[in-house]
Amino acid sequence: MINVLVAICLISGAVFMLIAAIGVLKLPDLYQRLHASSKAATLGVALLLLGAALDSGDMGVISRCLMAIIFFILTAPVGAHLITRAAYYQGEPLAKETLSDEWAEDRSDKSS
Repeated sequence: MINVLVAICLISGAVFMLIAAIGVLKLPDLYQRLHASSKAATLGVALLLLGAALDSGDMGVISRCLMAIIFFILTAPVGAHLITRAAYYQGEPLAKETLSDEWAEDRSDKSS
């Protein structure tokens, strides 16, 4: 039973990592690429580490995997957000398909 759960975690994690990679390659602008990489890759890494933790059975490996999952969940989205804000304030253009720009008023206040 545990082997089936490990296989599900590893395959699901690999699929989410593949989705993140495709998103980074195919999405039109930096903002959407960072969104894909921070969301899908975070879930993919968490599932891969969970599968490794379940497969090992060693408490040292399990605790390190769980700490890595917690660290990645806390830092990856925050890092992507900070990179996105920095790129926005440096003038990185939005994709033509973008419908709203919620930071436009903040940008105009700081540029004047």
